[in-house]
Amino acid sequence: MHRPAPRPLGDLLASARRVAIIEDMVDHTNLGAVFRSAAALGVDAVLLSPRSADPLYRRAVRVSMGSVFQVPWARAASWPGDLAVVRAAGFTLAALALGPGSVPLGAFPAGDHERLALLLGTEGDGLSDAALAEADVALTIPMHGGVDSLNVAAAAAVAFWECRHDGGMHPAL
Repeated sequence: MHRPAPRPLGDLLASARRVAIIEDMVDHTNLGAVFRSAAALGVDAVLLSPRSADPLYRRAVRVSMGSVFQVPWARAASWPGDLAVVRAAGFTLAALALGPGSVPLGAFPAGDHERLALLLGTEGDGLSDAALAEADVALTIPMHGGVDSLNVAAAAAVAFWECRHDGGMHPAL
């Protein structure tokens, strides 16, 4: 199998409405799970920071159930500079991040945003200060039982569902 040529960022964003942007995710299992959730929950494209794991690594392919071949993706050439390109393409940048001023995910009017990009950070540390500075809004998933956060792949699935664009959804069997 030949590795596909890198996809230009402009091509990736051209017809997308929902994009997952992943900063420095290093675990191939998490990356594969994010791609699988993206495919299942209507995310149109994935943008990876330069230091993120390889989605074509066999573990990521297996965990994604082949979704890495279904969901268009690209690797950013400039980080976090390419976030300005995403914004210029008409996307609202929403960071999933704990912290003061974060909006509870359920209170965020995702349906009001025709084009929305969800920023997801690396395991453990989350998003860098530079990526957070580029975000238009920070979102948090309210937790119960003293739990402070979810695994990044689980958080991605929750956010993808909550922020979905309903066009093209198929009922579960």
